[in-house]
Amino acid sequence: MNHEIENLPMFFVAGLSVRTINKDGQASNDIGGLWQTFTQGNMADKLEDKEGNEIYCVYTDYESDHTDYYTAILGCKVSSIEYLPEGFTGKALPADKYMVFTPQGKFPANIAATWQHIWQADINRKYTADFDVYDTVGKSFEDIESKVYVAID
Repeated sequence: MNHEIENLPMFFVAGLSVRTINKDGQASNDIGGLWQTFTQGNMADKLEDKEGNEIYCVYTDYESDHTDYYTAILGCKVSSIEYLPEGFTGKALPADKYMVFTPQGKFPANIAATWQHIWQADINRKYTADFDVYDTVGKSFEDIESKVYVAID
């Protein structure tokens, strides 16, 4: 699977969050629920400090690694997390080095396949904050374009 390395500056993400685990389909159900609530409620429009139209799904606050509990935040990149609408969670993602994957094929199966690859690969992950970026503008659900960023040492 193709990947590249990118160094990113610190940035903020704000959105809806859930504490979940990659076990027995729990994360798929929980994050799927976030997607439903976020898109049907037009939650992105409630973020005044939004930067760009992409949707971010951040995986952070890992208890240990990808087999344990973590927090997922589905939202948008924002310029500030100082004043957020009620029910929103904000997170500062530190400046870091990321391995970047570009999923091929139809969404959302391509995201699941990419993460399966990452979990099985020998990647020196930091487990600080990883994230997916989705370009949804003007695209049908299956044609959503995405990138997966994994924090590495």
